[in-house]
Amino acid sequence: MGEPIEIVPYAPAWPAAFASWGGGLRAALGAVASRIDHIGSTSVPGLAAKPVIDIQISVASLEPTDAFLGPLTDMGFVYRADNSDRTKRYFREPSGQRRTHVHVRQLGSFSQQFPLLFRDYLRCHTSAATEYAAAKRHCAAKFRGDRPGYVRAKDAFVWDVIRCADAWAQRTGWMPGPSDA
Repeated sequence: MGEPIEIVPYAPAWPAAFASWGGGLRAALGAVASRIDHIGSTSVPGLAAKPVIDIQISVASLEPTDAFLGPLTDMGFVYRADNSDRTKRYFREPSGQRRTHVHVRQLGSFSQQFPLLFRDYLRCHTSAATEYAAAKRHCAAKFRGDRPGYVRAKDAFVWDVIRCADAWAQRTGWMPGPSDA
């Protein structure tokens, strides 16, 4: 059984936690990072979430990794080379730090745009964010110690939201705003 999945009420400290990391990441990566963004549920004001700060770093290319691997590991982030998602390079928080996930993705790719669109849609549609929180709580209760089961269980809801978000993007001409860091 894995670490229990806990969904907690929104914490106003989450943006500040991101900002602290974001400034350091920007200084370490410079122009290598086209964007550094706070993504995931902790980036949506008012949304209940697992208390994990998700950061997306957008780069021109995932290979070679030298341009971002060195600076991130120098900051103490742990590279997870065993990550099975080939659309990103994944890092975890330095030892002893609050749970933080760093997702390095290629600028302009679907996998890079997806979390930005999802985040921005939820920020603008509080009813969808409220429904998402309820779905996450339900899935967390059902799959408390089964992270893959939790992720699979909420996938249908996430894809329903992204379909709505895509229609919204088409209607509004949505484009990602400026980088968060």
